[in-house]
Amino acid sequence: MQIKRLASAVAMATGAAGLMTLAATAQAQETFEWKMVTSWPKNFPGVGQGPERLAELVDKMSDGRLTIEVYGAGQLVPGFEVFDAVAEGTAEMGHSASYYWKGKAPAAQFFAAVPFGMNAQEMNAWLQYGGGMELWNELYDQFGVEVMVAGASGVQMGGWYNKEINSVADLDGLKMRMPGLGGEVMDRMGVAIVNMPGGEIFTSLQSGAIDATEWIGPYNDLAFGLYQAADYYYYPGWHEPTVMFEAIVNDEAMASLPDDLQAILRTAVADVNQSVLDEYTARNNDALQTLINEHDVQLKRFPDDVLAEAQALSEDVVSELAASDPMARKIYDSYRAFQDKVESYHAISEQAFYNARNPEGDTTTE
Repeated sequence: MQIKRLASAVAMATGAAGLMTLAATAQAQETFEWKMVTSWPKNFPGVGQGPERLAELVDKMSDGRLTIEVYGAGQLVPGFEVFDAVAEGTAEMGHSASYYWKGKAPAAQFFAAVPFGMNAQEMNAWLQYGGGMELWNELYDQFGVEVMVAGASGVQMGGWYNKEINSVADLDGLKMRMPGLGGEVMDRMGVAIVNMPGGEIFTSLQSGAIDATEWIGPYNDLAFGLYQAADYYYYPGWHEPTVMFEAIVNDEAMASLPDDLQAILRTAVADVNQSVLDEYTARNNDALQTLINEHDVQLKRFPDDVLAEAQALSEDVVSELAASDPMARKIYDSYRAFQDKVESYHAISEQAFYNARNPEGDTTTE
């Protein structure tokens, strides 16, 4: 009798284990079809191709178990409605820049670009090893969205102008497309700021609806043909020492994925974060030379008084944002503390090396 009972118990246990194995196998083979909406024109160089690379990587690494269809701005939702689409579940995923959501969460701007703030190398360090990502996700928790950093532009250009800028006074009354905190600074310098997605910039500049614009840098600006609508191209991009792009995922959609697919998605995003920045670094100078040598673009450095005024006003704008609510203050304090530390080290490492490599300073020909 005891032998029979033992045999029965073993059979039951084996059956249960078998069922559990079958269930786990079924879950492992379950497939998921996602939509990713973006704020960029479909397949646009750099920032628009990052999401395409992400989808390809996920498909290959998951052996087709997770596929992501990428939609450019306006194909499924307008570029400025990406966040809402992901939060509401219209799309499982989005790719954009967090300063577009300042109306929902003003502190989100800290994670995109801070005038005279940290560059891409420094931002990645803060986000990954200085507590930045935890703060970013804490900010987005209220919307049911998870965020991952998914690319960077590097230091951008100062923008395209249809007239020469010789002093702060020359900015007064201009209509300009510039998002984020940089736009608020320019507003205080007398510029009328106009917000619009990238796909509308060229026609607006060409028609005279705006007098100036910034976009990203030579690689993207050449692709948009902005040299056909303005003659003067200014640097440095004080307003955006980088823009960090974001991949946002609906919380419920992420939770529906098995652990291995979640890991695959995060790994693919990390790859894209680096590859987008690498592409901009590789392509920008060649594009700049094309703009100057083939399209007669006039490359200009902002006058010192413009940069000085912009820096002074940037301190005001950023400080006021930090004081706007406790979460903004928490993020700002973390950001500023990390910037202070990294600046101290970079003064005797990155900056010192640049100075040694180019002891004559700015040798750009205007």
